[in-house]
Amino acid sequence: MENKIIETKTLLKSVPKSATIIFVAAVVLMNFLARYTILSLPYLALTAGIFVSWVSFLFMDVFTKNFGAKASNILSLLAIAVNILYTIICLVISKVFKVPSLDMYVGGQWSILLASTIAYVISALSNNYTNIFVGKKIKAHPDSKTAFAARSFISTFLSQILDNFIFVFLAFVIFPLIPGALPVRWTVLQCLGCSVICAALELLTEMIFSPIGYHISRNWKEKNVGKEYIEKYCKSGI
Repeated sequence: MENKIIETKTLLKSVPKSATIIFVAAVVLMNFLARYTILSLPYLALTAGIFVSWVSFLFMDVFTKNFGAKASNILSLLAIAVNILYTIICLVISKVFKVPSLDMYVGGQWSILLASTIAYVISALSNNYTNIFVGKKIKAHPDSKTAFAARSFISTFLSQILDNFIFVFLAFVIFPLIPGALPVRWTVLQCLGCSVICAALELLTEMIFSPIGYHISRNWKEKNVGKEYIEKYCKSGI
């Protein structure tokens, strides 16, 4: 346990603070917006979380490329922990100070929080290890822009489908059957439509911003960003 704590501290010192903050903020905002349905059709439904979810996956790809899947997993768990803490703080404030608007946000939030946490943990692990797997299959020019794009696009699309389906199925099909959960119901068909369409839209967005992710990754490598963590914990390669 002590070694894990030391490794996490080393990682947090190694990763640029701005990147960590943007990543954590994206995860928290994604989960906040996920409780709002912005489109509801017989075959498709979408939540507002689609607007920022791609940011978290883009940064996971950058973290994985530079520090490895384990490092990206640690940062993903940190983001989830911050999201849970944020929700608890909102809950306490709403109960102690009787803030109606905040209470509206927290009401039924446990079901969204639980669904998003389960979905995000599974999809983050899937994304990070798929990214590594694809990277190892690329023998020629593994650090090129094309290689970075291939790793990112494949891992993002597969993991986003997984993340979207697990989240909406739990949040809007299973949990609404439980008293106290957010009373928003979707059909299984809507869940499937959301999973595929959202993943495609998020992939399109990442394709647009992938050059930025590649630039950040290359810049970190050229400047030996995170050298201490990489030398200590990535001896077998990334």
